[in-house]
Amino acid sequence: MTRLFGTDGVRGQANGLLTADLALRLSQAAAVVLGHRRTPENRRPVAVVARDPRVSGEFLSAAVEAGLASSGVDVMDAGVLPTPAAAFLVADFDADFGVMISASHNPAPDNGIKFLGRGGHKLDDAVEDEIEAQMGQAPLMPLGEQVGRVKRFSDAEDRYVVHLLQSLGEVTLKGLKIVIDCAHGAASGCSPEAFATAGADVVVIGADPDGLNINQDYGSTHLENLQEAVVAHGADFGIAHDGDADRCLAVDHTGAVVDGDQIMGILAVALRDSGQLTDNTLVVTVMSNLGLKLGMEAAGISLVETAVGDRYVLEGMRAGGYSLGGEQSGHVIFADYATTGDGVLTGLQLAARVAATGKSLRELADAAMTRLPQVLINVKGVDKAKVKTHQAVQDAVADAELRLGDSGRVLLRPSGTEPVVRVMVEATTAELAESESHALADVVKAELAL
Repeated sequence: MTRLFGTDGVRGQANGLLTADLALRLSQAAAVVLGHRRTPENRRPVAVVARDPRVSGEFLSAAVEAGLASSGVDVMDAGVLPTPAAAFLVADFDADFGVMISASHNPAPDNGIKFLGRGGHKLDDAVEDEIEAQMGQAPLMPLGEQVGRVKRFSDAEDRYVVHLLQSLGEVTLKGLKIVIDCAHGAASGCSPEAFATAGADVVVIGADPDGLNINQDYGSTHLENLQEAVVAHGADFGIAHDGDADRCLAVDHTGAVVDGDQIMGILAVALRDSGQLTDNTLVVTVMSNLGLKLGMEAAGISLVETAVGDRYVLEGMRAGGYSLGGEQSGHVIFADYATTGDGVLTGLQLAARVAATGKSLRELADAAMTRLPQVLINVKGVDKAKVKTHQAVQDAVADAELRLGDSGRVLLRPSGTEPVVRVMVEATTAELAESESHALADVVKAELAL
């Protein structure tokens, strides 16, 4: 049987996989697993529920809240807020768990349901499996005064913005002109407010959500409008969120992209300088550019590598007690301030570094790392299970690594959901990366064809 939970909750097309009935049954099961099993018997569990602005979030949140309340859980409805805001509120309100309804950077027809444990932490696979198993059992059906109440969380956004601003300490963003692209998503209100309150001159784009335009031509997956706006307004730089604002990518004053690796490099050096980078270590995934590793080595900063996915970065950070980690895609996690990637927090910290140093974002990015050319090819229709063991494939990888030497890197990774092998090569030149990646892709296609 296919596992219901994916790498980031339960996600699919609204009214396709993700129906109101499924949302109801999921929340009834979560009420047992995350609520009643982990809460003293003398009180009802409490859950925070939030969503991004896509239109299907309205009926899905209603179904989730109905499932929770009918199972004896009190619900604090936080309305439209970023995923990291929901995680913060679970901890700040001392709730038993949380539910975020969002499909992140996916288009409007999609949606997702993600559960957060006590403290605002993502769930382990074992807990998700426990919820899925509970869905096969009869739901709790308390009567009378034992049913849950649903209340509006009236100051949810204010609490989150205050939390964000506290992370800046005494740093002000006065004198900086910043363009913020909110992807017509969950941060359309709170991100511009946070930056403006911190003193920045803010230009806002992509902040008119209508329930259908989330991530459409704006945000971290569509940077063209941000690049144009930064140049047109003569801004110091721009930042882009995705639909639920757990990501942050940036654009420098020339319109050039500053990706998640470069952002992590800048922030790692900043935390090192302030003595806040635990063990002078940064946690990244295997997809981070080799240039980041070389740049951090030069800065006296070590890297710990994890599998792809911010949940695995979080696991690596928690296991080692590290303070900073993230992904090339723009998920950046500050353990001192958040339990998940927070695009608004990341943008504020990046702006604070620019303000504190007096250097441009481009200068900081270039000082942190030199990005090596990287080529990624998805080889379809192959037996991904054999990629790590097939001798001819492994021989081809070894030959490529020998040719690239210490200034290049090869990564073959099976997709988690498709019959696809991802071939990634980094090299000193784009031409070398192209030739080596295509040669390896040809071997994978020939040797592992289904």
